Amino acid sequence: MTILTPHSPALTSPEAVIPAPRRDHAARDDGWRELVDAVRESGQYATRKEAESVTRIVLSALGGHVVGDERVDLARALPEEAARVVASQIPATRKLTAAEFVDSVARRVEGATPATARWDVSSVLSVLPALVGDDLVTRILAQLPPGYALLFGRAELAPAE
Repeated sequence: MTILTPHSPALTSPEAVIPAPRRDHAARDDGWRELVDAVRESGQYATRKEAESVTRIVLSALGGHVVGDERVDLARALPEEAARVVASQIPATRKLTAAEFVDSVARRVEGATPATARWDVSSVLSVLPALVGDDLVTRILAQLPPGYALLFGRAELAPAE
């Protein structure tokens, strides 16, 4: 049995008592870069800048529609930059249908049509399950009106009657 005294190294070093979280700048940037690269590949965007813009717009729109524990868990699961985009949104006062959600994104993307906005939304949301986990995506979809599952790259089955 080891006896600790007030002068023991384990008690005099703050790192020994409370380990500091690893927050190096490169690790934070890498997570965001990987997310944007996944969106770029998914949506086949010509430039990283375009993929980054679409990622920010779609996550911003999503951030207003995911609330409660799911919003907190989503922010925790995302890279820091993406988490900030989601968490900084004011919760929506009305839930949008999937089509209305796509239209709201179309209004934010210069020159977008409903078809290109659907592509943009799907390009971002379809990479999230691999990043945040299927369980969290299932919980998020339970909060949203029907129709969003397809945007996340999932089949949406109607309940049997």
